[in-house]
Amino acid sequence: MNTLAKLSAYGAALALLTLGAYTTGSAVGPLRSPAPVSAGHEVTSGTEGAGHGDTHSGVVTETADQPAGLASSRGGYTLTPTASTPTAGTTTEFAFRVTGPDGAPVTAFDEEHTKRLHLIVVRRDTSGFQHLHPTMDPDGTWRTGLTLPTGGVYRAFADFTPTGGAATTLGVDLSVAGTYDPIVHESTRVARIDGYEVRLDGELTAGSSSPVTLTVTKDGTPVTDLQPYLGAYGHLVALRSTDLAYLHVHPDGAPNDGRTAPGPQIRFLAEVPSSGTYRLFLDFQHAGVVRTAEFTVPTSPTGAAPQPVPATPGSGTPAIENHGHPAGGDSAEGGH
Repeated sequence: MNTLAKLSAYGAALALLTLGAYTTGSAVGPLRSPAPVSAGHEVTSGTEGAGHGDTHSGVVTETADQPAGLASSRGGYTLTPTASTPTAGTTTEFAFRVTGPDGAPVTAFDEEHTKRLHLIVVRRDTSGFQHLHPTMDPDGTWRTGLTLPTGGVYRAFADFTPTGGAATTLGVDLSVAGTYDPIVHESTRVARIDGYEVRLDGELTAGSSSPVTLTVTKDGTPVTDLQPYLGAYGHLVALRSTDLAYLHVHPDGAPNDGRTAPGPQIRFLAEVPSSGTYRLFLDFQHAGVVRTAEFTVPTSPTGAAPQPVPATPGSGTPAIENHGHPAGGDSAEGGH
């Protein structure tokens, strides 16, 4: 083969390789590096922390085993707020609808834990947890007063069961303009709120139902007269720290069932799908006031034995200080 023919053959092979690489790259798509979020930055518009991917906007591909709360649409139901940019430091009305498979607002919901819908709002660093109960207009619009104290991106979860459907949790992001100083939550199993101490015992094991016990004391004395709240002596919400996946945690027992005492211990079964760190929020009611205790708990290695937890203050176990609110002080839905 002469020199000209060799060069022609080489050029043709190179063209084929280039075309193949372009086709493969187009199929795979571009690789994107996460954009870091710096502490103390100013949130002006859009979604903070976009480097974490579409999970933050609620636009994710639905899968059968996907944890709850990662998407704004699932199973044919969609959570649609009327506005998603509240103002920091003021109480504004937050309104939203849940539309069904036919695109129309859903107006029929089953009661779960004595309410037809639970609204959980938390900043994306899992600070500022709120558990609210909006009221629904006849047209299917839910409304509640919402106060978000600082700037940042917050996640709003609607936890509901449409009549004739399955229990569903949908989530959307709310962008709040202002300075955002993210908080790093150290592992802690003891929370102190208004003179109360709540201790969490038990291990979270990925892929299994994990029993956890929360023990409530007041000024060192066990609380044995907890009041029912949402059909139980406590209501527990768990969020996966990495992406705020919303996990259902079920109480073990109920008031007046003949076996469940009103304190000092409240027992739950927590189902965590993966290893990692989880934020747990316990709402409990005593003396007419609902208080929230917060915990940061990593999963344990499979088969690890539960570790003993000190029961008294000052024992070296980190604690979180929180404050309560009067029972019914949120936008509690009447008649449920």
